[in-house]
Amino acid sequence: MIKTIIIDDEPLATEIVKEYLEDFSQFEIVAICHDGFEGLKAIQQHKPDLIFLDVQMPRINGFEMLELMDELPAIIFTTAYDEYAIRAFDVHAVDYLLKPFAKDRFAKAIEKFAQNGASKKVDSLMEDHPVSSDRINRIVVKVRNEIKIIPVQDIKYLEANDDYVNIHTEEGKFLKNKTLGYFEQNLNQELFVRVHRSYIVKVSEITKIEAYKKDSHIVKLKSKEQIPVSKTGFPKLKEVLGI
Repeated sequence: MIKTIIIDDEPLATEIVKEYLEDFSQFEIVAICHDGFEGLKAIQQHKPDLIFLDVQMPRINGFEMLELMDELPAIIFTTAYDEYAIRAFDVHAVDYLLKPFAKDRFAKAIEKFAQNGASKKVDSLMEDHPVSSDRINRIVVKVRNEIKIIPVQDIKYLEANDDYVNIHTEEGKFLKNKTLGYFEQNLNQELFVRVHRSYIVKVSEITKIEAYKKDSHIVKLKSKEQIPVSKTGFPKLKEVLGI
């Protein structure tokens, strides 16, 4: 049997997926969840082969839930918003079902799973879906066995740490399994500036810029911390500060 979990906050949507799956006897629904927290616990408990995942859900959304997982099952996204398509395929989703979807379209998604599973390549599909221009406004991290949501406005600066990023706030430092390049692209560039290959700083935290060695500078923050500014980062800093 193929263990399957449905994660969607809309009861009608979960019922439709459940009904459509009745035509495929090899699938066993081991859990139905209504938010990302429930989904994360169910995935850890049942180790499913496939999940049907909504994006917009209360508490944490579908992408935030996936970011907290070490290993991903095969994923078929089910959502009413087409702007998330490319992000869905970036996590190697099997398919992306745009609500409301018909039974025959659902069957095609199941066929893709049967043929390719989580390794489904979707490069040819990316052109059909626009990239969302939305900026992230919060970051979800795991702290031991708990989930913490960090509002972007609480961030002082971000620091590269190999394949991770240290997120510095007044509360302390939190580790996120993302690259600094990801945050450079997705944070509001009027509020955050990449001043160094290893640092992104919140503009409103900067109190002073000082020369430091040859062709380099440092910025001093409200918290008295000092962040290096590279030769290439200095023009970006001046531009965002209007100097």
